[in-house]
Amino acid sequence: MAHYIDGFIVPVPKRSLKAYRALARKCSKIWLEHGALEVRECVADDVPYGKRTSFPRSVKMKRNETVVFSWIIYKSRSHRDSVMKKVMADPRMAQMMKGTPPFDAKRMIFGGFKVILEA
Repeated sequence: MAHYIDGFIVPVPKRSLKAYRALARKCSKIWLEHGALEVRECVADDVPYGKRTSFPRSVKMKRNETVVFSWIIYKSRSHRDSVMKKVMADPRMAQMMKGTPPFDAKRMIFGGFKVILEA
């Protein structure tokens, strides 16, 4: 069964990784409660700065930052849309969105993807 993925690339100040992880933990709990199948948050370990393109270049990573690559798995696009509607209506999300996030949201890259291969 082909799934649907929401993917994210985010620049996070290294000093804010602990706060980012705490926020991600809270958010993933909400997503999973509302039906997401899986949530992954991954911090850069081997992401060289490319001459033309790279993860660091994609978010205009600064010297004191790292890159976090994340994804959420759903059954389908319609399932994602249904889960997202519930997540956005959740009062816990509204409360979290009032604060300043531990990353630069203006440089976040995100999008939805149809899975074409599952091995």
